[in-house]
Amino acid sequence: MPPKGSEGPQPESTSSAGPNAVHDFFTVPAPIKRLFDRFPLTTYPPNDLPQRSPSRRQDNQLYVFSDAKSARHGRPSFNPQCLKWQAYLKFVGIDFEVTPSNNHASPTGALPFLLPALPAGAPGPIPSHKLQKWAIEQVHCEEEQQLNLRFEVYASLLDHRLRNAWLYMLYLDSENFEAVARRLYVIPATTNTIVRLALGIQLQQAARDELLKTSKYIDAADLEGDAKSAFEALSALLGEDEHFFGRSKPGLFDASVFAYTHLILDESMGWKQNRLTQLLRENPNLVQHRDRLLQFF
Repeated sequence: MPPKGSEGPQPESTSSAGPNAVHDFFTVPAPIKRLFDRFPLTTYPPNDLPQRSPSRRQDNQLYVFSDAKSARHGRPSFNPQCLKWQAYLKFVGIDFEVTPSNNHASPTGALPFLLPALPAGAPGPIPSHKLQKWAIEQVHCEEEQQLNLRFEVYASLLDHRLRNAWLYMLYLDSENFEAVARRLYVIPATTNTIVRLALGIQLQQAARDELLKTSKYIDAADLEGDAKSAFEALSALLGEDEHFFGRSKPGLFDASVFAYTHLILDESMGWKQNRLTQLLRENPNLVQHRDRLLQFF
């Protein structure tokens, strides 16, 4: 899309030139046709692994949204989906190294994914939806969905109410988008000003489209109200326990909650407007839960 105020070359008028001129205008020039005959359009296979991925891996490599310094120190990702699995693997005792990445470097087109440490016969890249199954096979931990029938019900609070409020706060609040989303997702992706502009518009439109899947219009007050009720429900579920569902150790649901509560409370994110922090702090046990789990990092 060209920037405002600049227009591409306009075709000359054909109102009196006759049908031959119209035909000539839409005819592909011979040199270009010969080029495409030699190099026809091709459908490419899924992305290969990043070139910097080691060929002889001594450690599991978890590819997440992060920056190089944070990755070296194993700090939490700034992306909730990545942080969920980063935390979960830590909680179940699987060692790994964090590698900063982006969706374009992922074989599946989405982060996170994990490259298991080699020995011979090790599986290829493991996408996020297979990480729990892989982790259970490694350490024989419990699959908590089978331990409590309420898991899916409460997980929907995270996948819908909290996620929607997060999307609005990060992408559609103009101050937060400039201070947080643009700094974390847009600027590291490219140095081209036009591409950055296009990417920013794309991110905001994607968030807008996602929110409009469940509502005819986007209302910030409604989203905050949904987040407030989600926090209250999660607080009631946790009660006085250290971990959700009375577990002795944190599991996948703890990691899923932590992925949002930590980033909402994390001042280093640089939030300009953060109503979710106020709503979260009305539930002290959720704040304490986040603080306890942060010690794993």
